[in-house]
Amino acid sequence: MVPNDLHQEAEHEAERPFWPAVRTGWRRRCPNCGKGHLLKGYLTVNPTCEYCGLDLSKARADDGPAYVTILVMGHISVVAMLEVFVLFRPEPWIMALGFIVVTALMSLWMLPRVKGAFIGLQWAKRMHGF
Repeated sequence: MVPNDLHQEAEHEAERPFWPAVRTGWRRRCPNCGKGHLLKGYLTVNPTCEYCGLDLSKARADDGPAYVTILVMGHISVVAMLEVFVLFRPEPWIMALGFIVVTALMSLWMLPRVKGAFIGLQWAKRMHGF
């Protein structure tokens, strides 16, 4: 049986830094070493890190990044639409067209970064086989 203080010390050593892993994932880099590419292509996770050899094949972000991206972009878009309408009073078709394009492009930029952050979170919390 492990004494309480040794057990707590072993748990503390096993902890991984949460925010650095999430930030590294946001940059689409390996949460372990920060050098290897996390994604190949747009959203496909690399099976292993090319630098440190971390097994990334068990990373499962599923629909979480899409939900977070929609939630964040929805809030940003609504506030921006209200501000643009109050300040400039553009024609409805111009406003709709502009916001559709800008929101779609920002969502496409944000989605792989949020997926990387999710994988960084999973690595830090030892979820899904990490």
